Amino acid sequence: MTPASILVVDDEAPMRRVLEIGLRQLGHVVHQAADGRQALAVLADTPIDLVLTDLRMPVLDGIGLLQAMRDAGLQIPVIVMTAQGTVESAVQAIRLGAIDYLQRPVDMDVLELAITRTLAREQLRAAHDYLRAEVDKPTAEFFGRSPAMLDVFAQIRQVAPTKAAVFITGETGTGKELAARAVHRASDRADQLFVAVNCAALPAEMIEAELFGHHKGAFTGAVKDRTGRFELANGGSIFLDEITEMPIGLQAKLLRVLQEGTLERLGSSRSVAVDVRVIAACNRDPLAAVREGRLREDLYYRLAVFSLALPPLRERLDDLPGLVAHLAARQGRPAELTPAALALMQAYAWPGNVRELDNVVQRALVLSGPPLGADRRQPVLIDVPQLPADIRQGVTPAPSAPAADRTEAAGAPAAASDELSHLATLELGPAVEAFEDRLIAEALRRTGDNKRRAAALLGISERALWYKLGRKP
Repeated sequence: MTPASILVVDDEAPMRRVLEIGLRQLGHVVHQAADGRQALAVLADTPIDLVLTDLRMPVLDGIGLLQAMRDAGLQIPVIVMTAQGTVESAVQAIRLGAIDYLQRPVDMDVLELAITRTLAREQLRAAHDYLRAEVDKPTAEFFGRSPAMLDVFAQIRQVAPTKAAVFITGETGTGKELAARAVHRASDRADQLFVAVNCAALPAEMIEAELFGHHKGAFTGAVKDRTGRFELANGGSIFLDEITEMPIGLQAKLLRVLQEGTLERLGSSRSVAVDVRVIAACNRDPLAAVREGRLREDLYYRLAVFSLALPPLRERLDDLPGLVAHLAARQGRPAELTPAALALMQAYAWPGNVRELDNVVQRALVLSGPPLGADRRQPVLIDVPQLPADIRQGVTPAPSAPAADRTEAAGAPAAASDELSHLATLELGPAVEAFEDRLIAEALRRTGDNKRRAAALLGISERALWYKLGRKP
């Protein structure tokens, strides 16, 4: 059973003492109150996980305590005990939020079972609340077929089954959180929560409360107890993105949590044991951050038991066609690139990496239609006009663009390269289209105007070829 802080409320001191001894033997921290009013005072000053209360008490009885807790917005589970219970009192207690209802004298085995069941339910409720907050956030499958990404996947498969902390590095937009989720899904913690925290997105004064939780009244605005991200991730994994943006003072507290496996909520001195796998990430050189004093050296080596470096998109251009299809499918639209569009995209530096590519694909889908009533199952052809200006006009196509390579391998005349050189003085978009038309004409000539064979020779679908032919005046 997970140790908990339990408040025992009973007007009989011997009963409180018996319960305290039994609960302490089970490993719990026990607080006492003689009636409902004293209990409310304890709840105002002490973090409590569970209330165990008698029903009949002077001053403020169990029903009154439940009502007062409900009015104050305290979402602490309550188990009611009574020797003089009736069906009506049980129903009233349950309606006011009691989790369970036990007859006195209470059998300790029955009480232990009730407490275990209640605490497990609260953990599930906290996880459910977190997942509800996460459900509207976009998710994506970690995708890649290039050698660089296949190496990343192999490293993930190797480290995931272990308990090793993982430190992920990579430029902004390379998919560090997706890599962290992949590590979690491939581990033996996959059925527990994966909790992501962006250290750069949280105000410095709030990040400690977010990570470790807080007790009501710990600071201005702390109107109720709050479970921290580490407690939510207990048994699972926590992802600390942009770890170098965490205040250096808080890094010392994080190091202690990692070393001891316990934490303390803000405003509380009670230690809470946590079993969490930590996956950290940053978009800068972590050793440079250590030298600059932005990352504690001892924390870095604690986190970087296994280092995983994600390649930028410009180093995995073989993935572009597959990534475009994958990102378009997430929008419910199958799509493919024309050779000219692919050539331009492969020549682009992609400073925003896959995140930028996602925006480009969404923009292209908007510009490509479909018209009202069109079949959304038909692939969308993303061509040069649908690309942003910085890709369409600001970058010269790479000389090893796949479309040109395939055509030259098939025997395209060398004059095509000379023509491209001549067209380079024109606006890039029309120049690429003119060069593409030249290749299409040559492919049709070689195949005797057979559209299917010409499309195969060009490395595009027959539908893409018909689209190209249809754009000519």
